Formats: sequence, structure tokens, C-alpha cells
Amino acid sequence: MTAVFSPDTASGAPSGTPSDGAEQAPGAARAPRRPSLSPSRAADFKTCPLLYRFRTIDRLPEKKSAAAVRGTLVHAVLERLYDLPQAERTVEAARGLVGPAWEELQADPEVAALFAPGEDGAEPPSLDSWLASAGELVETYFRLEDPTRIQPEGREQLVEVTLPDGLLLRGYVDRLDVARNGALRVVDYKTGSMPREAFESKALFQMKFYALVLWRTRGVVASQLKLIYLGDGDALTYAPEEAELLRFERTLLAIWAAIERAVATGDFRPNRTRLCGWCDHQALCPSFGGTPPPFPAEAAAAAGWSTLPVVERD
Repeated sequence: MTAVFSPDTASGAPSGTPSDGAEQAPGAARAPRRPSLSPSRAADFKTCPLLYRFRTIDRLPEKKSAAAVRGTLVHAVLERLYDLPQAERTVEAARGLVGPAWEELQADPEVAALFAPGEDGAEPPSLDSWLASAGELVETYFRLEDPTRIQPEGREQLVEVTLPDGLLLRGYVDRLDVARNGALRVVDYKTGSMPREAFESKALFQMKFYALVLWRTRGVVASQLKLIYLGDGDALTYAPEEAELLRFERTLLAIWAAIERAVATGDFRPNRTRLCGWCDHQALCPSFGGTPPPFPAEAAAAAGWSTLPVVERD
């Protein structure tokens, strides 16, 4: 479905305005932790319940990749681009933000190690080429939108809502635009290429999640969901409808019910797919001859889960 968001110029809060709920007042009492569902974790459970457990409950570490870090870098540049006055949001200015953003990222030793010689003497990727590729992705953005005509209401904005049954939905929106007539546009940047039509629904899962949260909190159905693919300079837009968001809400509730059952029993089953080739946890996965660690009941309880499996101790 083609979506139209008009006018292109969106009037919003001044750049850098914090989103509601994103910050906590000094001295305010911290609420007890409780489980929540985000677009990425819902997608994890749909893909592989065991992967959800490893990432969300065990919180096992995963290796950073040059591609993932480049995505983080490009997102940081596009976020900071909108800190500049509208007339100064040029290609040259955006490319000038790449260096400072990289300086901050490489403070993480794991990120810096991506471009250091390996222990076996293997030649690392070229940092100059990698930074140049990030700059090219940033430059591609300007072929898809004119940032001098956009004033976002929010960037990297936390959106969250508690549904009537108690499920907490939360996630971070790359960019939220509000037109003068109140219409909402939800924008997400992707550094890859646009998926084939058969995979569009999977790509839109995350965007429908955000649209549902915004509808439940603001009472407005987003006029446009926009995925910007910088890898090939294309964009996917979609206009959700209220009935569709209600159906999507039921889908999320069903996913959450399945997660609760898995937590209560400790039964998180692996699901072998082509995506397993990118998984860091094959050594612990039964599908590859591995054995998962004992269910971390204490960690789950600390995260707010109340119904847990009985874990036998030696």
C-alpha cells in the first residue's frame, strides 16, 4: 500500500527535545524492573525461541561485526544531522559528522579490535575503506530525503505503552515526524538493501509495532511508515489502518503468551533456519550438537519474571 505524508515539512519539538519517559527526574524512585517486549525481541522469539532466551534472559555476549557497527555509525550521523540548523544540513556537513561519531564508537575496545591485526596475524579490514563506505551510505540518504525541509519531533525516541492485559511494549524510533495537520510519519533507517516483495511483511513488523504503540498512546494512526534503505537508495512506505493494528496487537499478545509459557517451563526450543549461519551461539545449541546452560532462574527473577521453572541444584 502506498502511503502519503503531506506536507513534507514537519513541525515538531526543537532538536534534542527529550521524549516523554526517556529520562527520569533526579531523585525519582526507580520502578521495579518488569519484562517488556520490543520489536527485535519479538522477532527473535518468532525466529528462534532459544535465541530469545540467550539474548534476553541469559544475556549472553555476542561479537560485534563491522557491518553492525557501521549501521550504528550511520544512525548516529543521521541523528546528529538534525541537530544542525535546517539550512546547514548538507551532504558535506553530514560527511563531516562521520569522523567525530567514529571517535566515540571506537572508545569501545571491542569496536576498536575489529580493525586491529588478528592474533594469527591476519590482515584486518581497511578502516579507511570502511569509513568511506559509511560516508557513502550517509550521502545516499540525501537522494531519498531533503533534511532541510524536515524538522523531526523525535529522534531515537523511546515509545512505550502498557496494554490492558499488562504487557509492556517499548522500542526506539529512529525518527518521528509530525505534520502541521497532526499526521504522524514513522521513519527507520536501514543500511542494507530493500527486501524482495515476499519479505516486505517481515520488514514492516517493526514499523507496525511502533505504529501500534503510537496509536495506543496518542490516539492517532500513523499516516506513513517509512523504511529508508541506504544500501540501494530505495524506500518502502506503508499506511496502516486501525483494524490492522488491532490484529497486530493480538499477534503480539499471542507471541507474549508463548514467551510466558516458555519462561514458566524453561522450554525454549531451537529453530534451525538459514539465519543460524550468523548466530554466535551454535556451540550451545542442540541443533548443532551443543547443550544450553542451565536456565538462569535468578537472572529471570531479577528481570521481573514471576512464574519460573523449578531448577534442580546439585
